[in-house]
Amino acid sequence: MGYYDDNQSRAKQTKRGMNWFLPSTFGAIVGASVMLVAAPLVSNVEQSSTNQAAVTTTASGDVETSNVAYNVSSDITTAVQKAQDAVVSITSYQNQGSGFSLEDPSGQSGQAAASGSGVIYKNEGGKAYVVTNNHVVEGASSVDVTLSNEKKAEAKVLGTDALMDLAVLEIDAKNVEAVAELGSSSSLQTGEPAIAVGNPLGFLQGSVTQGIISNPSRTIPVDLDQNGQPDYEADVIQTDASINPGNSGGALINIKGQLIGINSSKIAEETVEGIGFAIPIDDAQPIIEQLEMTGEVKRPVMGVTPASLAEVPTQYWTGTLNLPEGVESGVVLMGIAPNSPASDAGLKERDVVVKLDDTEVKDSAALRKYLYSNKKVGDKMDVTFYRDGKQQTVTMTLANQNGL
Repeated sequence: MGYYDDNQSRAKQTKRGMNWFLPSTFGAIVGASVMLVAAPLVSNVEQSSTNQAAVTTTASGDVETSNVAYNVSSDITTAVQKAQDAVVSITSYQNQGSGFSLEDPSGQSGQAAASGSGVIYKNEGGKAYVVTNNHVVEGASSVDVTLSNEKKAEAKVLGTDALMDLAVLEIDAKNVEAVAELGSSSSLQTGEPAIAVGNPLGFLQGSVTQGIISNPSRTIPVDLDQNGQPDYEADVIQTDASINPGNSGGALINIKGQLIGINSSKIAEETVEGIGFAIPIDDAQPIIEQLEMTGEVKRPVMGVTPASLAEVPTQYWTGTLNLPEGVESGVVLMGIAPNSPASDAGLKERDVVVKLDDTEVKDSAALRKYLYSNKKVGDKMDVTFYRDGKQQTVTMTLANQNGL
């Protein structure tokens, strides 16, 4: 019995010892098992990641890997695909020669004077029509257009407009593959996507930059004669989409791929980035139509040579001009064209215009702005002005002629 009791006691002690040993041992075994199972999985994941480095893009826009497929298409890529083929590169030449020579087998003896971009907006009757900036083709003796398919075409300049910085070209349509869809610039909202397509630096054809509409209706001064004084106030679209030299005349499109503006200029100061401008398509369209049909833009004129009152030294305001106190802005008439609307209405040199119809005009840029935005040839217009210290109003009938 004693032997049996001792064995039984030992068995009980052994059993009590196993109480702490079994859970610990079981945990170790399970942990080891998990590691044995997980190691191949980790290896497979690493191998899978390595395999994904081989990426293939399908015709539908899907990207396929050994284990993953996803789509790289977006609203932006769709918009670009819709509009890109309607954007062309433009090269203008000066002093064009004629004939074939070994030195110049193309027959172009002139040098490239400027490069820019353009947009095909119409294809009709075997001809395609391209809108670009006036400064891209200004003074050119010949102009070449390079399509998105790299086909070249000689262009005919149908008309230009320095004020709006627009020009219309005509080319043979045999190689043209796309025409831009016109959108609306009047419905643009600040912050919506904007995409610029063009030919920056003159050789990066078909480049695309993306940003937002910074301001859909910004007014900036335009100095046409480079005398330091603004001649016109232009309404433009401001965008932070990158617009570089060579982008001039290219397309600004919306997220639907529609043409909303013609890229025109860029602030290029060292301390300024992300400020570009485009001519709103709603403003450009009537100008484009006139240039295509007649080669010129008919605008109403008064027949005067204007100067902003701010350009005149203040000592002459109450002296030579005899202005009453309180008149601090307006337009001084420095000249009156004979047989013009202004002369017929009785206006004279040194009259100071302060109002057109019911709209105040503070400078010559505002005067032009009102004329070109609100009046047509043949319209009547009231002109309020000061002469010899007295305010007067006359009515004139606007005409179409050279000058203002």
